[in-house]
Amino acid sequence: MTDRTRHRPSLSFAAAAAVLLVAALGLGGCAGMSDGMSTAFADPAKYELYDCKQLDTARKELAARQADLQRLMAKAETGAAGTVVAELAYRNEYIAVRGQTKFAEEAWERNRCQNAPPVAAAPVPPVIAPAPKR
Repeated sequence: MTDRTRHRPSLSFAAAAAVLLVAALGLGGCAGMSDGMSTAFADPAKYELYDCKQLDTARKELAARQADLQRLMAKAETGAAGTVVAELAYRNEYIAVRGQTKFAEEAWERNRCQNAPPVAAAPVPPVIAPAPKR
């Protein structure tokens, strides 16, 4: 009597392959969607009542946070399964910060704010050495 179960692929293997395929397609879709959906995680009215000084501070903080998140994501990607870790740990916050940055920039332009000129340091008086004694 021949064993027919040897020649059939197991159902669990086929199910596992299907799950992996769906997961890969899902993650691929998320990667492409993140840039277009950056404002979905941000409040569009957050910066409506900010004045230029508040917007300047918010823009600097957002730029610093975005750079920090990019650095963390790049660091996470160097490890094993790093891309997945970076996506799970940092991508949503990164997208939210990008959306907030967009709304802060729009408020900055709407309020016709100008970048402040760099603050000049107070002039330092020259040090004059006393004349040598004769």
